[in-house]
Parts: sequence; structure tokens; C-alpha cells
Amino acid sequence: MPKLKRDLTMEQQLARGPLDLPFLMLVVMLTVIGVIMVFSASYATAAHEGKSPMNYFYRQAIFAAAGIVIMYVVSKMNYQHFRWLSVIALGIGFLLLIAVLIPGIHTNRSDGVKRWIKGPGPIPDFQPSEVMKLAVILYFSARMSKRTSEKKRRYDIRIVTGRIFKALDDWGFMELVPYGLILLAIIVLMYFEPHMSGTILILIPAAAILYAGGVKLRWFAIGGGTVVALLTLIITQTTYMANRIHIWQDPWSDPGDKGFQIIQSLYAIGSGGLFGVGFGQGRQKQLFLPEAENDFIFSNVCEELGFIGAALILALFVLLIIRGYWIALHARDRFGALLVVGVTTLMAVQVFLNISVVTNFLPTTGVSLPFFSYGGTALMIQLVEMGIVLSVSRQVPAPKQG
Repeated sequence: MPKLKRDLTMEQQLARGPLDLPFLMLVVMLTVIGVIMVFSASYATAAHEGKSPMNYFYRQAIFAAAGIVIMYVVSKMNYQHFRWLSVIALGIGFLLLIAVLIPGIHTNRSDGVKRWIKGPGPIPDFQPSEVMKLAVILYFSARMSKRTSEKKRRYDIRIVTGRIFKALDDWGFMELVPYGLILLAIIVLMYFEPHMSGTILILIPAAAILYAGGVKLRWFAIGGGTVVALLTLIITQTTYMANRIHIWQDPWSDPGDKGFQIIQSLYAIGSGGLFGVGFGQGRQKQLFLPEAENDFIFSNVCEELGFIGAALILALFVLLIIRGYWIALHARDRFGALLVVGVTTLMAVQVFLNISVVTNFLPTTGVSLPFFSYGGTALMIQLVEMGIVLSVSRQVPAPKQG
């Protein structure tokens, strides 16, 4: 009994360590700057809709404040609890992906896309993919963290199937089957939305966790090639996605309709120059650039703050990503390290895809910029993810003295 008490005391002490201050400061800075830029980018849209020019700003600020509080609460949790919560989260994620396909539950759009679930009453609409991103990170991290402690499967090598399964197990294929089935089910469900960018944002962090967990590189070559071939087939066989590829290659082929958004984005970025036109002085957000407060908010940042301002914001993202991987490298255990790798990779991929889209480096994908793009539910989930990283950081072993 005394030993048990000592162990519990040590566990409690580890769970009450200090937060990683650099990571926390970077998250808060990006969130505050993001809310301010939402105000600048959205007031023309709000006025045009007959709302208060401060409407989007107030809503984003409320969600940001609530998200920071929730982030702090999550950071105070012992991240070991996320092991059993991961199964529940994955189940909820699948239920939501199925629900969004049901008429009457998803929002109605003229293009037939079914990505959003209608929020009841004052609750905003949300994308189930946002929940699934986090659920996959939690579940894959929890399962992969037990990889080295699991008993090796035994097969009856006296029969043909037993010898085949044993050979596949020796090659490391059998351990990947559960992960592959989960990802395949997600790909199928999101194909019917369709939501290519959301699928990518689930696959890449999942692959990062598997790689960090020790899966051999040859499976990434095989799996990556298969996924690329599958996604290519989906893109070429889906009119909605094929049109996006065509517009990406030549937005000026349809400047008044499908190419309008990316053309206006490039105008905004180009007109910002080195120092920008000044905060609040952007012209493209005056109903020229669609989604100026959402997916294309970085275009407004470039126009108003210029190359220098945009570069400083990107530098903050880079520092946050580097600090996240630093926490992963110094995590107390394998589970904590994999959690942080998944969350940090997700954020890094989102930033890369969003910046690539607004600069027309990649086709339009509908990926928001973390902490900046308008959307209360997405912002709160992102801050929950940051709280998980901070929770892991509280148990980072202290450096040895002397």
C-alpha cells in the first residue's frame, strides 16, 4: 500500500507540471492576431448582409475566448485519459460522417456538397471531418503506443493460410490491417460528401503517427502509391473535382465564375507589396474576394500587412510547429509523443495547404487557416488540440542538473 501511494503521488505530480510557455504564448498570439484579422476581413461582408460590421468579429472573439478556456482545462488533464477516450471519439466521428450524408441533417448547397451538419438553434454548423481528424489522431496514437508491448500473433504453419498469414505478419502487414480498414472506411464515407481536402487532412497525420510509431518505410511507399492512385481516380471521375483541377491550371479560362475567387486572391496578394496597404484598408475584401474572412483570409493578410507582415505570421506558425515537434521528442512516453506528432502534423499540413491554395500553388481545397479563418467550431477544436499538446508538455521530464 505505501508503494501504491508513492506511485499515485508521483503520477499526480507529473500531471501537474508547468505548461510549455513558448508553445502557449505562440498559440495565444496566433489566436489573437487571427481574431483581429477576422474583424478586418469580415466587416464589409457583414454590412452587406445587413448585420453589424462587428458581427463576425464578436462571434469569433467569443469562440476564441471560450476555446482558450477549454484549452487550459484540457491542458490540466492527464493525457493518459485520452487512451480510453479515443475509442469513444472514433465512434462519434464515424456516426457524424454517416449522419452528414442523411438529407435534412446536412446543409443544402446548390453544388450538392454535403460537408456540414446543421447546428440546432444557436449552435453553429460544423463539419464532421473536424471531429474525425482529432479522433483518428487519438485512436492511432493510443493503439500504436502499445505496439511493442502487444503479444505477437501465432499462426498454424501446418496449413497454407497459416503460413501465408505468418509471412505477411513477418513483413509487418497484419499489424497495419486495423489502421487500413479504418482509413478505408473514412475515405469511402468522405467520398460521398465529397470532401477531398478533409480526407487528406486525416490521412497525412495518420501516416505521420504510423511512421513515428515505427512502421517500416516500404509500407508508406506501397500505401502512398495506392492512395495517390485512388485519389487520382476519384478526382478524374468526379466532375466537381475535375473542374477544380481545370480552374487551377488556368483560372483565367473562366474569370467571371469558377476562376473568380483565385484571381481576386492573387490580386490581393500582389497589391500588398512589401509593407501592405495598411490594416483595414484592403480593397479586395470589399465584396470582390469571396470568403475573405474564411478560407482566403491570408490573401487579406498579404494585402493589408504586405510581405513583411505575412512573413512574420508564417514565422509564428513555423515556430509553433517546431516547438510542437520538440515537445514530441521530449515527451514522457510513446503515447504522448505520438499524440503531439499527430496534432502538430495536422496543423502543419493545414497551414501549408491553405497558403498553397490562396497563392494558386495547389487547387482550391477548402482548407481553412488555423486560428485565422472564421469558424467557431473549427477554432475551438483546434484549441482543444493545442490543449492536448500542452497536457503532454506538462509531463516532459525536467532536465537533469549537473
